[in-house]
Amino acid sequence: MSKPSLKQVWEWLDAVPDPEIPVISLVDLGIIRDVDWQEDTLCVTVTPTYSGCPATSIINLDIETALRDHGVEKLELKRQLSPAWTTDWLTDKGREKLEKYGIAPPQPAGGPKRCPLCGGTDLEKISQFGSTPCKAHWRCRACAEPFDYFKCI
Repeated sequence: MSKPSLKQVWEWLDAVPDPEIPVISLVDLGIIRDVDWQEDTLCVTVTPTYSGCPATSIINLDIETALRDHGVEKLELKRQLSPAWTTDWLTDKGREKLEKYGIAPPQPAGGPKRCPLCGGTDLEKISQFGSTPCKAHWRCRACAEPFDYFKCI
């Protein structure tokens, strides 16, 4: 089998969902930092959302499975911790997907601007800690529904 193009590999990786937020791909999350061929080995560089992320091993397994399913035989996954991942690396498409899924995307001001469920702007923080370490728990006073907010990092 000939080597797939880097563009094709990026497309395959864009179809791999984040295990904690399956509506967003690993590419949209911004944790796939680089894809490159080094001779006959495909090297994929991954930066976890934070160094202790419990999903890191599942993410690596999902990347490996997806690429092997497409015929990639020689694969090396590299973990890159510096520079540290930041929510700035989320794609615009990823931010839109988060909001449609009911998770408020990160905002530089430190809190959501509107409810991802009804669009209301009268919001209150319930807890700095949400369903995962990268999210906080908020509530909309307009619709009274709680929602997750993806914290800025």
